[in-house]
Amino acid sequence: MVSLRKAFLFGFLIWLIAFVVAFAIFQIRETSRPLFESIMPVVLAASTVVFAIRYFKSVSTRFAREGLLLGLVWMATNIIIDLPLMLSPSPMQMSLSEYVADIGLTYLLIPVITTGIGLVRAQGQ
Repeated sequence: MVSLRKAFLFGFLIWLIAFVVAFAIFQIRETSRPLFESIMPVVLAASTVVFAIRYFKSVSTRFAREGLLLGLVWMATNIIIDLPLMLSPSPMQMSLSEYVADIGLTYLLIPVITTGIGLVRAQGQ
């Protein structure tokens, strides 16, 4: 990877943005769960695109590989931060299977987006 430090920082910021938005609109989750479930992937996708564009400014070769690795690092970062919060006794307490079905699978968007950006960059070399 070009910058593991930058990758982890941006991965954390992606998680933080989603967390702040989820916290800010938590009432919508209680009153209109489908709307909440529609907003959150859009927030995740938008922040992933923004940070991927910033990250790729320093990438000069092997774009597709970098995109896949970046996406996997970001996905892992988000899940690792999430799991203790979601599985612990808290207002969001979930089982592992509930977490995977409700939140975890959404994080697959991250490597899809970063790999796609990497493939597009590779074509424009």
